[in-house]
Amino acid sequence: MAERFDVVVIGGGPGGYASAIRCAQKGATVALVEKKSMGGTCLNVGCIPSKALLASVHFLTQAKHANLMGLDIQGTICPNWPKIIARKDAIVAGFTKGVTGLLQSNGIKIFNGSGIAIAPGKVSVSGQDSAQLECKTLILATGSEPINIPTFPFDYKTIISSTEALSLEQIPASMVIIGGGVIGCEMACIYAAVGCKVTLVEALSHLLPNEDAWVGGLLAKEFKKLGITSVVNCKVTAVQTGSDGATVQLEDGQAIAAEKVLVAVGRRARCDKETVENLGLKMNGSAIAVDKRMQTSVPGVYAVGDAVGTTYLAHGAFQEAQVASDNIAGHSKQMGDYTLIPRAVYSFPEVASVGLNEQKCAEQGVDVIIGKAPFRANGRSVAHNEGVGEIRVLRNKTDDKILGVTMVGASVTELVAAARALIGSTEKIEDICFAHPTVSEVLKEAWEDAFGLSLHVPPSKK
Repeated sequence: MAERFDVVVIGGGPGGYASAIRCAQKGATVALVEKKSMGGTCLNVGCIPSKALLASVHFLTQAKHANLMGLDIQGTICPNWPKIIARKDAIVAGFTKGVTGLLQSNGIKIFNGSGIAIAPGKVSVSGQDSAQLECKTLILATGSEPINIPTFPFDYKTIISSTEALSLEQIPASMVIIGGGVIGCEMACIYAAVGCKVTLVEALSHLLPNEDAWVGGLLAKEFKKLGITSVVNCKVTAVQTGSDGATVQLEDGQAIAAEKVLVAVGRRARCDKETVENLGLKMNGSAIAVDKRMQTSVPGVYAVGDAVGTTYLAHGAFQEAQVASDNIAGHSKQMGDYTLIPRAVYSFPEVASVGLNEQKCAEQGVDVIIGKAPFRANGRSVAHNEGVGEIRVLRNKTDDKILGVTMVGASVTELVAAARALIGSTEKIEDICFAHPTVSEVLKEAWEDAFGLSLHVPPSKK
């Protein structure tokens, strides 16, 4: 006999568990089906493990520069890779357990197994907790997977995805990373910091091609100091593997030998073929098509997170989960402007942005005034030996509204929420008091500079 619930969620990643909790908070009976590990890509093979590794190697890079801070450290500073990996695994395990506890504390019944929708309102679970479920509303949060390039597919040993790169047993002597986006840049910093010779190859004109060219250029310059070689505007044509690693062929004729080849060209939405066919879902390629209410083409079926192919960000999935759960509860809610979902890269230095960038403004024919402020002029940044980078604020020349903020520098991912509050504002910031000395003052200086009011940034030359 089938178990009945108001809502069944397939997928326990950020979109799935957030949807389940929000629906339960609104009084629904909820079941969640997860076939692997609670927390999905973000918690298990994405956001959290990568940030744990980045934190370890960031500490290592700081220690190596101790002399610049007036400190003498005796002995050799070197990474203990097994301990770094063990620390990462412990952090992931702790949060996985925590998410499971959150779901249970909200009265959500968890089914460990593979969930397939056999019809609207009906889900079959196979695996550890085999069951037949019925529901009024179904939420699909089936996540994503690394994009596999057919001409040199993953062998998960020499040609690897980000999943394997987060758990290598030892530090490779060399690595070619194909793809200079978010994953590629973060992984490059991790492995270069622990002594791996890293070459980062990006097919487009600059690293982080979704951001402005100045961002990619600044990163390439700083990456060089870490020992990372950046090759841009160049495609990989072939990868030959052998017993001692691989040779990566570039279209410009270069051949680069490497022990490991990390393919990091992005992720693609994933949904079980049986579910798509059984429900007759409308799709956008591999992604589930949804409207602004996060409802699919089938009444009573919603989809959120990576499965809909919008942001591929955990916090984007959280936002979509909130919208879906509100609508399921009978309210009328729509997803807003996706450019207002902050973008964050935890490279060395970090990159964060929200709203429109200079490239998008140019494409849309919007004339902007650009306010700029460098970290090298900020007292706390210099005191911390973190004076690299700058913040840019874009002001619409027509109506004075702030359209976007792009930041490169230490800890800018912690400032992007404050930057989000600027978007759409016409307020001149000189009347708002920021604590001194703080890194956040750089955001104030760039904001002021967009209005020609900065105290510490020299006036631009006409």
